[in-house]
Order: sequence, then structure tokens, then C-alpha cells
Amino acid sequence: MTINGIPVLSRGRHRNPRKGACFMEMASFLAGERWSDHPACTHPLLAAVARLVNDNTSDEGRQRLAGLIPTVIGLTSTDPRVDARIALRAATIALPVVAAERQRVMAVSVLACDRALADLDGRPVDRLEPRSRQALPKTPHAHRWAVEFTRGLDYAPRSFRRNGAPRTVRSAVEGIAAACVADPDALLHEVLLGAIEETAAYSDPGTRNSSPSGSAGTTREAPVGGPTGVRVAPGPVSRTSSAR
Repeated sequence: MTINGIPVLSRGRHRNPRKGACFMEMASFLAGERWSDHPACTHPLLAAVARLVNDNTSDEGRQRLAGLIPTVIGLTSTDPRVDARIALRAATIALPVVAAERQRVMAVSVLACDRALADLDGRPVDRLEPRSRQALPKTPHAHRWAVEFTRGLDYAPRSFRRNGAPRTVRSAVEGIAAACVADPDALLHEVLLGAIEETAAYSDPGTRNSSPSGSAGTTREAPVGGPTGVRVAPGPVSRTSSAR
């Protein structure tokens, strides 16, 4: 649905702006692209994080996300480290707060991200990233289990980028949404903001805040009315992620 012609920000995929918009559909609209929740103007894994966070946050929390929509337009990168860094950021945020049965998965994910980055950066695998060193000791049992589980396993960066990173961010976001914490929306916001920061740090020259190929000069101004003019559909809080 729309209010005064502005798409309402809500969960899931929408056929057109009249039906409402998710985070990435609104990004495609503002970028002047064809209506889609997979627009070309944003790094694929960053866009996946945005869709997951959009669908798993509450209606109130989604209002806070609206202000971030313009920041993902034109934010792309071909650097293979971006996927591992986005996944590592999500996993380290999720690890201390997710349910105990999911902590082992998150600890393995942290080590997998770290080892993929070690391969890309040419550093020893036993010299962990600062985020990994800070996060893993918070769950010592899961940490020890993950070390044994991953011993001798190979994490090829290309395979991790294609499969491991997307699975990590999905598990992290869904785990945070289901966690028994006071404000899961704040943590989900942190995951998305972290993904934006990691992508920006490795963004391709000349692509930041530019229009997607074939749509130069068509980027729309954000309409007035709340953060970026986006309105959020009222309704009950739902933390069940839609499959897309």
C-alpha cells in the first residue's frame, strides 16, 4: 500500500509500489531501477542482509531502518573480502545472544569467516581477526566445540562466498530475531549498519552513490515525510522471515 503516493515499508516482497515496499525494493525505486528486491545498485550480500533484517524486525524497528535506505544505493564491490567481512560482522554480533543450540553454529561461522579472510589476506589462520578474538571467548563452550569441529577443514574463499557467507548472515539474523534479549531490533539494526560499513570500506571506485548502469541521471530524490520519506506499515510484530 501507499500513503500519499509513498510506498509503505513492510515485510516481504511486493509486486509494485502500490502494494508497499521492503527495504531493497525502496532502494530500487529511489535508484531509478526496475522495481525489484534484488537491485543492481547494491552489493548482493549487503542486499540479502537488508532483506533479512527488514523481514525479521518489528514494525517499530523497521522505521529506524528507513533512514539507511539511501546509503545502500550505489554501494557495490567486487572485492571478495566484502562477503567474508559482512558475514563475520553478523556472526560476531549474533554469537553472544543467540540461543545455546545456535551458538555452536555461530562459533563455527566466526571461524569459517576468519579462515576465509586469512586465506584472502595471506595471514596465518591461527592469528584471528580482532572481532573474532573479542567474540569467541564470550561463549567458551561453543568456541571449544567449534575449534574441534573445524580442525582440518578447508574454507575456500570462492565456495565460502557463494554458500557459507549467505548461510551465516541468515542464521545470524534469524537467531537474533528469536533471541531472548531486551531489544533485538537494535541488534538487527547493528547488523545492517555493520554490513553497510564493511561494504563501504571496500567499495569499487566510482560506484558509491552513483546510478546503476543504464539509469544514469534517474536517481529519485527521497520524498519528504519521515526518514527518507518512507512510511512503515502498522500491524502486529512478526519475526518470521519470509522465504525470498
